[in-house]
Amino acid sequence: MRNHPVLVLVAVLLSTLALPVSLTGAAVALTEIGRDLDAGLAGVQWVVNGYNATFASFMLAAGALADLFGRRRVFAIGLAIFAGAGLLAVAADDLLLFNVLRALAGVGAAAAATSAGAILAGTFHGAARTRAFSAFGTTIGAGLAFGPSIAGLLIEAFGWRAVFAVPSLVALLVLTVVPLLPESRPPRAGRVDWPGTVSFTAALLLLIFGFVQGPEFGWSDPRIVAAFIAVPVLLLFFVGVQRRRTDPMFDLSLLANPQFVGICLAAAVIVAVLVPLLVYLPSYLTTVVGLAPSTAGVTLLLLTAPTVLLPFLGGALSRAVPPAVVIVVSVAVVAAGAAWATVIGPSSGAAALAGPLLSIGVGVGLSIGLLDALAIGSVAPHRAATGAGMINTSRLASETIAIAVVGAVLASATAGRLADPGFTAGLRTVLWSMAAISAGAAVVSAVLLRRGYRGQS
Repeated sequence: MRNHPVLVLVAVLLSTLALPVSLTGAAVALTEIGRDLDAGLAGVQWVVNGYNATFASFMLAAGALADLFGRRRVFAIGLAIFAGAGLLAVAADDLLLFNVLRALAGVGAAAAATSAGAILAGTFHGAARTRAFSAFGTTIGAGLAFGPSIAGLLIEAFGWRAVFAVPSLVALLVLTVVPLLPESRPPRAGRVDWPGTVSFTAALLLLIFGFVQGPEFGWSDPRIVAAFIAVPVLLLFFVGVQRRRTDPMFDLSLLANPQFVGICLAAAVIVAVLVPLLVYLPSYLTTVVGLAPSTAGVTLLLLTAPTVLLPFLGGALSRAVPPAVVIVVSVAVVAAGAAWATVIGPSSGAAALAGPLLSIGVGVGLSIGLLDALAIGSVAPHRAATGAGMINTSRLASETIAIAVVGAVLASATAGRLADPGFTAGLRTVLWSMAAISAGAAVVSAVLLRRGYRGQS
């Protein structure tokens, strides 16, 4: 059975499904977690931000480890860490311990996700690779789309801890078939870049700390100021480390590839719009609009359902028109949807939000799988896992920072209570900012992708 493409696809897709469910499910469970563990807004934000921050910051290290020591081996280790940390978190009664375990689960998720993309790239080629990554994108979309609904049902039936138990059990199930998957690695192994990993992780965590704790501590608090000062210092150190290494985990030479940079920019901006809305829009719909949780979940499907239905269409369109066109149009549609969504208000229902939410969802759905396939296809085969790690790092770092920034804006606007009148004003400010950033990214991506394809011709 080893090297059987169907088995590879099923294992990768099952593991991939668990990761976004763990994110969006956690977002739905935040109110219950805060109530049960007696925590405020800043504390429960770390349930999402801690997981996402380590997920994002360890992508580079995980990609390098997978390239150096084998994609299957790192995939298995990642699944084991994700499942173990998730099951331990289920038993935690202390918020600090719970958040530490969530951060550890993010490390495992990074290893599993990066290796999964590289395993797909090594197993499928040509048109089959496009179809495989379309399925990959559809699965991510399904996790994002149905994660809130699944979480709601689990919370109602078993309590909020089930939201973290179920993805962990899925990971354990996939772990049982890992020995049947193919192994691949480059011919020469190198060293793990621990200075680079630690400096990048510390920079991202301090940046998130600054935005999450800023509204609570005060923006002039010495701890917040010190955190923001330390971030560029650590990033400069990280860049210096990467330049001195012969086998860097962050291949700075890829930043000279306009096509790769344009793809990473588009991927980063798209999730920076989608994921913060998935995290904070349910709270707005239930606390301000007054919708029942079930109705809010159905309304959210307007945003997420296209991410399930459209990745295959995006792959098909890329065969009829240049893939760069599909990507740029997708980012532009996301920008338009974010601007349109500023109509939101206390009386907004599903009908008023259908147009803007569907627009954002369409932009995400058309591009979600295509971006991964193009990014990995634009780098040398022996750096496939590193390329996957870099695009996923840009995506996850962007969404993690965006969640923290949006949370800071909303916390400042509502005095940490996420209630009107400040919630509406804060959310509209966020949406206009998302629209402007996305529109600018569409223009920049178009220039970079055009330059990249010119360089290939």
